[in-house]
Amino acid sequence: MSDEEHHFESKADAGASKTYPQQAGTIRKNGHIVIKGRPCKVVEVSTSKTGKHGHAKCHFVAIDIFNGKKLEDIVPSSHNCDVPHVNRTDYQLIDISEDGFVSLLTENGNTKDDLRLPTDDNLLTQIKDGFGEGKDLVVTVMTAMGEEQICALKDIGPK
Repeated sequence: MSDEEHHFESKADAGASKTYPQQAGTIRKNGHIVIKGRPCKVVEVSTSKTGKHGHAKCHFVAIDIFNGKKLEDIVPSSHNCDVPHVNRTDYQLIDISEDGFVSLLTENGNTKDDLRLPTDDNLLTQIKDGFGEGKDLVVTVMTAMGEEQICALKDIGPK
């Protein structure tokens, strides 16, 4: 065998896949699906009957979970679709910088400074107003396919 040592870059996700396969016929409304490379939440599913040439088809109408765009896809119900791993994590809001980034406190006491303020105007004003009033805010960060975004806000009382 060779004498040289091998060095590997360490990754936090241990090389886990961003998606997993699931049969199209088993994906339901309010589930998640990847359409055109974007993680989406399914808002409508309709299944057509098998035709002269074979497969029943599933027609998915879904909304991108990060930018809110409506996407559609038609897949044979026996085929596999990619389903994104969607995680939600709560962080306490520490600070908002002038350039639109937030500073968050993680479970283990570290800070997370690489996240932008949300693009949703309603959520944005709630965060800025609450922070300006000195409230203790907990933001929910949704993560899927290497993207992260603040998607919800909880007020846990004054500081």
